[in-house]
Amino acid sequence: MTKVRIVLGEDNLLVREGILALLRGVPSIDVVGVATDLPELLAAVDATNPDLVMTDIRMPPTHTDEGVQAAVSLRTSHPDLGVLVVSQFLEPAYALAVLDQGSRGRGYALKDRVDDLDYLLRAIEAVRTGGSFIDQDVIDVLISARSRVSGSPIANLTPRELDVLAEIAHGRTNAGVATTLGISDHAVEKHSSAIFAKLGLASDGQVNRRVKAVLLYLAGVKDLS
Repeated sequence: MTKVRIVLGEDNLLVREGILALLRGVPSIDVVGVATDLPELLAAVDATNPDLVMTDIRMPPTHTDEGVQAAVSLRTSHPDLGVLVVSQFLEPAYALAVLDQGSRGRGYALKDRVDDLDYLLRAIEAVRTGGSFIDQDVIDVLISARSRVSGSPIANLTPRELDVLAEIAHGRTNAGVATTLGISDHAVEKHSSAIFAKLGLASDGQVNRRVKAVLLYLAGVKDLS
C-alpha cells in the first residue's frame, strides 16, 4: 500500500505530539518530517519530497502568517504538493490568502477540530488529491456576513441553493455535493447554474476555479480574476 507522505509544521509541543499520535495510528499515512519553524519546514520538504504539508498558520520566526507563506512559496517550488494550513483562527482572510494562487491542493482547517480523525483525514485526502478544503465554519461566517450586505444577491438564493453554495465553497465536486446533500447530480447542476447566474459568476465546471470565485465573492472582493 502506497502511503501518503506528510511533513508536519507545528511549534507547539502539545499540539504537535497530539497530531503525530493521531497520524501515526493511520496505516496509510507516513510522517516523514517535522518542523517547528518556516525555514525548517521548507528544508524538510526539500529533503523528503512529501505528498502533503500540514502546517500551523503561525510559527517562528515571526508568528504571523508562516503557513500562508509556505503555501505561496511551495506553489512555485513544488507545484504538485498539497498544503493543509491549520489555524486556531476562524478568519476568512487567512483562508482567502491560502487560496490566493488557486485552490488546487490547498486547505484551511481549524486547529480545535484536528483531534477529530475523520475530519483530519477528510481534509488531508481532499488536499492530497488536488482538491481543496475549507472548514465549514469559515464558509458559514462568509455566507452570513455577505447575506447581511444590503442588496446582496445572496438574499435571493433559496435554502437549497445556500446548501449547495456552501458545499461548492467547501471544495466538493458536483458528485460530492450530491452525495452530501442526498440529491441527484442533475439537481446539483441545476442549482449550481442558478446560483452562479444569481451571483453573476461564470460557471465553467472547473471546481477549483469555482471555489476561489465563490470565496472571493462571499468575502466581498469584486475582482474575481
